[in-house]
Amino acid sequence: MDLRIFTEPQQGATYDTLLTVAKATEDLGFDAFFRSDHYLRMGSSDGLPGPTDAWITLAGLARETSRIRLGTLMTAGTFRLPGVLAIQVAQVDQMSGGRVELGLGAGWFEGEHTAYGIPFPKEKFARLEEQLAIVTGLWGTEVGGTFSFDGTHYQLTDSPALPKPAQAKVPVLIGGHGASRTPRLAARYADEFNIPFASLEDSERQFGRVRAAAEQAGRKPGDLVYSNALVACVGKDDAEVARRARAIGRDVAELKANGLAGSPDEVVEKIGRYAEIGAQRVYLQMLDLDDLDHLELISSQVQSQLS
Repeated sequence: MDLRIFTEPQQGATYDTLLTVAKATEDLGFDAFFRSDHYLRMGSSDGLPGPTDAWITLAGLARETSRIRLGTLMTAGTFRLPGVLAIQVAQVDQMSGGRVELGLGAGWFEGEHTAYGIPFPKEKFARLEEQLAIVTGLWGTEVGGTFSFDGTHYQLTDSPALPKPAQAKVPVLIGGHGASRTPRLAARYADEFNIPFASLEDSERQFGRVRAAAEQAGRKPGDLVYSNALVACVGKDDAEVARRARAIGRDVAELKANGLAGSPDEVVEKIGRYAEIGAQRVYLQMLDLDDLDHLELISSQVQSQLS
């Protein structure tokens, strides 16, 4: 079971804070550092000192880390033109020596669009499908060739399809709860399918849909990695769990029901139940980025039991 660290910097984090967490992620043996792609805080947080950009952050981390994978859950398709995104991701992949992964979603948070003057189209899923076709098509075009695309939302003519990523293939992550279109899109384009903040039952159901869609698309279901994103709140005793829950404004019982909360042994047991229904990777949503002791505890007493 791979454990990856997943952050939500829109809630309030500087680049230096993210760098500290990323270096701890690397030093403590976790597989990857991922971040959300949002420009506006959610909930009651004041969001200070303000948002950071996902791909600028990852570009910096690409030069200041050496082992961990780096990526997004999920880059918002509404924020970037697909041709520009293909260039950005390819460049960061080169800067990292081939450690980047692209999670790409349709975008959903209308408030951050209106706050920063970003168009919020009514039809987002059809745009996402074209974006995936363009980004993967640009990367897959042989050097010296050109790429053209004539879609409803995007048109490209004789693109040189450069630069290329360092990796022969940048892993593409697609995720969500949709019952039909999301599995179909994952079956066509994804290397990994991620379901965020879902119960065991909902995860098993959605993994099954993606596996069926992969078969219908002529792919082996096992060609995809299946993963969950879940909030983490681990403590060596009940008092420490309660303290960490208070720090992120959550209830312990709710966290135990909907996330990975409790003692290390409790969390290991619950991760095991996700593994039983097909999860191969878990993204641990870390909401208190100043609590590096939390990362150390998970590394030494949770991750150590899963390796």
